[in-house]
Amino acid sequence: MFTKNKNSEPVSLLRYWTVRYLITLICGLVIVGIVSGYWIKYAATEKQLEVTRLFAEEVADRVVDDDGHLLVGATLHQVLDNRRKFMGVDRNLLLFIRNEQGDLIYSRPDQLPPLLQQGLDRMLSSADRSEKVKQPNGDILYVVKKNLEYNDKIIGKVILLFPEADIKVSKEQLQYLVIMLVSLGILGWAVIYFHSRRLSEPIQNVVMAARQIVEGNYDVPVNKAIKEREIHELVYTFKEMADRLRQLESMRTELLAGVTHELKTPVTSISGLVQAINDEVVTGEEEKEFLEICLKETRRLQKMVEDLLDFNSFAVGAIAVAQEEQNLNKLIREIASQWKIVQDPDGVSLYTNIPEKQVTVFVDPGRVQQILINLLNNARQAIGEGGKIELELYETNADMRIDVKDNGQGIPKEEQALIFERFFRGSNKKDKVRGLGLGLSFSRMIAKALGGELLLKESTSAGSTFTLILPKSAA
Repeated sequence: MFTKNKNSEPVSLLRYWTVRYLITLICGLVIVGIVSGYWIKYAATEKQLEVTRLFAEEVADRVVDDDGHLLVGATLHQVLDNRRKFMGVDRNLLLFIRNEQGDLIYSRPDQLPPLLQQGLDRMLSSADRSEKVKQPNGDILYVVKKNLEYNDKIIGKVILLFPEADIKVSKEQLQYLVIMLVSLGILGWAVIYFHSRRLSEPIQNVVMAARQIVEGNYDVPVNKAIKEREIHELVYTFKEMADRLRQLESMRTELLAGVTHELKTPVTSISGLVQAINDEVVTGEEEKEFLEICLKETRRLQKMVEDLLDFNSFAVGAIAVAQEEQNLNKLIREIASQWKIVQDPDGVSLYTNIPEKQVTVFVDPGRVQQILINLLNNARQAIGEGGKIELELYETNADMRIDVKDNGQGIPKEEQALIFERFFRGSNKKDKVRGLGLGLSFSRMIAKALGGELLLKESTSAGSTFTLILPKSAA
């Protein structure tokens, strides 16, 4: 028995997917923010390096005169400071100039921190080989180098160092990034909420319709057009299911009325006849006639009960079929002959079309006879005087087929999909032929148990054709 657990009580589709989409969106925006932050930092670093390279070229142009001498006099400090401020180069920039022999001939600022001064030679040596150097205190310095040339000869080198910590991301860039991420978050949440709500609405309508069906209301309106194929199929399949349930409910009601009537009629007849005999209302030959009628009604009542029992047994798979090798040509001829003798169909012609080639298959002959006798009886009920029934055996590549064709009035098109339903009785038979409406449904069950199928091949105003399909090999 299903019981609800408060701790595991399901939440609404709208809330469930909105929350999960929102979490996914937030995670995605965090990743985008991190990547964007690194990209902004990278762009700021590249910009700083580019400006520093331009400053290095400016220094190289100013310290080499027309004769190839390095000018690092007292006025160089002021000139370089003015150019650095003009170009916006960071004030923590370290500038070193070395001559052709590698001697340090200029540094700016000239007073370096003692810790940096102690490791200066090692740091400058590392700067010649790499793009970054590490200070003794652990800070990272970016390196920009520019050779000093005169007549295509290197006469020295300019080395610029600036701390990695001085690379600043502008506040405006960070503000734009935050505004963008927040805007995307709000927009994404709104889109997710809207689409989740739009997705959940038709499903909620199906839930409400299902509750109506539970309460016995099978008239489920589904009028709104749905563009999503899966949701459309769900809603309209549910609508078809509701229509089907309504048909089955109608059939069930008719079944109860039909079975009650069919069983009550012989019981009433037997009761009345027995009562007449018991009260000695009739005697002699008339009494004997009444008893014979009672026996006929009793046999008819017994037959209906047996049909119900057999049908229920087949429905649960309780009856097995005993397949054996049979000459199908001979079997069909025998069934047709027996039917004509037993039924004595006055005014009805039965024709058999059986090929000369002998066909041997594995079937249960008794079950095949049940199916064909039922089809022949139905065909006889569908035709009037002078009617014609054809029984044809033929072979296909995959199976053997037996057609039972009549020239009756046919089955209405709206009823053709229901004729194999249990207890269904067509409008042409309800008032003319007594029965429980189990014949075709029972016959199809037997056909499937034999490994074959029973189907309505065609039905028009000129007649109907039913086809029994039997496998060539054992089922």
